[in-house]
Order: sequence, then structure tokens, then C-alpha cells
Amino acid sequence: MKRRNFLINSTLTFGTLALSRFTSFADVLANPMAFNIRMLTPKLGVFTEQGGTIIFLISDSGISVVDSQFPAQAKNLIEELKKRYDKPFDLLINTHHHGDHSGGNIAFKGLVNQVVAHTNSAINQKRVFDEAIKAGKTPAEQYFPTITFDKKWKYKSGKETIKAHYFGAGHTNGDAMIHFEDQNVVHMGDLVFNRRYPFIDRAGGANISNWIKILDKGMDTFGTKTQYVFGHAFDPEKIVGTKDDVRAFQDYLEKLLTHVGLEIKAGKSKEEIMKTTVIPGVTEWKGDGIGRGIDAAYQELTAK
Repeated sequence: MKRRNFLINSTLTFGTLALSRFTSFADVLANPMAFNIRMLTPKLGVFTEQGGTIIFLISDSGISVVDSQFPAQAKNLIEELKKRYDKPFDLLINTHHHGDHSGGNIAFKGLVNQVVAHTNSAINQKRVFDEAIKAGKTPAEQYFPTITFDKKWKYKSGKETIKAHYFGAGHTNGDAMIHFEDQNVVHMGDLVFNRRYPFIDRAGGANISNWIKILDKGMDTFGTKTQYVFGHAFDPEKIVGTKDDVRAFQDYLEKLLTHVGLEIKAGKSKEEIMKTTVIPGVTEWKGDGIGRGIDAAYQELTAK
């Protein structure tokens, strides 16, 4: 089976992109990407194009997918997997509610038997959709989760076991880690931005202090040889990593909170703190968006 790459030849509606607080309409149109499929095991692969990383699992009973990017990208994934495998689509899981991870759900309507997400993720998807309508926008049709869970969820796809874990608020208040037990792979969603400054969604319930703790819970839960898949990475080739990469991101979050906390203690204003261009001790994180983390940390540390 050959791998195929081709450029996006369709535009994305503003309504769909309004569901994402991370990727803008201008970003997508200005930065078209070719899709890529990379197999991590004979049965499990990652799909990248525009938005958060997608995982798919091929089992005896069908195809399970985690995250959906946007409608055009989800359609590309579906069409390619249909060419490669004579299997029905069975299951779609969202790691969290952001539009670059759930905006493509609609492409799976009529294909999968269920859409699964954490309870808070489902609430946030509907909230953002309703907010767009109230703001006078016309969101694209959505396919919301049909099954929700609070702490854990387990599913058997053929002989394969899939488990979803929720350890608490982090990037949002509804991020789940999706563990493919037999493949020894876990999708971290946006709970890890590998060497890329993260988006921290305070409006969506993000909590940096707790984020640090739940990364420990995740690493304690999964095996030392587990492959970790990340929602985003500064280097697109590094969306897959190890515990060391998770620890490195945890260290970034710790240093971010420490720096902003010390600046507040020193009596600096938010405007002064926002002028920070380097987080002390952080050497590997790159890209735009350092200010997003500083602003989120300031809000968290000064919240009453």
C-alpha cells in the first residue's frame, strides 16, 4: 500500500473554524499542508494535515479514530483509509473540544456508531457552538459526542482494547488521554505541545498547576515503553515521543508558573510581565505564542 500526499484543494468555512480557539481561518488558508500518514505499528497510524494530530486503529471489527481536525481534512483521512482497508468505520473519540480536533466530526456522521468525549468536552463543544450563533456567526453543522464519560471509559474493538482516561483540568477542563493498550500507544491530545509554546484555554477551564499534576498521573498509568502522540509539535515530525518529552513539557509548565509567580511577587504589573521574551531555564520551546502562556499563568495566579 502506497502512502499518498496531496495538497488541500478545498477551503474551510469560517463557521467550522469559529469552533477553534487555536487555529484561525487565516492560518489555515495561508499555510496549506499536505496530508501524511505514518504507521507506528502494523495496526495503528497517525494522520497529519491541518490541526491536531489524528490517530487511527485498524482492528478485526473496524476502524477507530481519535480526533478529526476539520471537515476537509477528515474527508481526506476517510477517503485514504477506505482505499487502504476494507473495514467499516466504528468509533470516533475527541481528546477535547477545540475545533482543530473536533471540527471534522461531521465528516464521520453516518459512518461511525458513536462519538465519545469527556463530559466537559461535550459541554464545551456545544457552548462554543452556541456562542458563535449568539455572536451572529453561522457555524457549520456539527456532530457532537453521543457518549460521554467522567473518569474512565473502555471499549473493545475486535481484540483491541481502547481506554480513555480523565485525570482533571489541564489544557482545558475536558482533556482525555486515549490509550491503545495492545499497541502500547497513548494519544495525549493537547496535553502536550512538543517543543512548541502551548495554547492554554482559560475560558475552557484550563489550569496550569493541575496540568502539571495530571501529566504525572498519565506517566504513572502508562508503561515506560509507551509511545506518546502529541496534539502539536514545533517540528511536525516530532508529534510522537516518549516519557522524556512529556517530562520536558511538564518542566516548561513548571518554569512558566514559577517565573510569572516571582514577577508578581516582585510587584511587577501585568503589562511589564507580558514583555517577557524568554522563560528562565527554558531553552527548547520555540515558535509564536509565548505571551499566551504568560497571560494564562498571570490570570491563574491572580484569580480570586
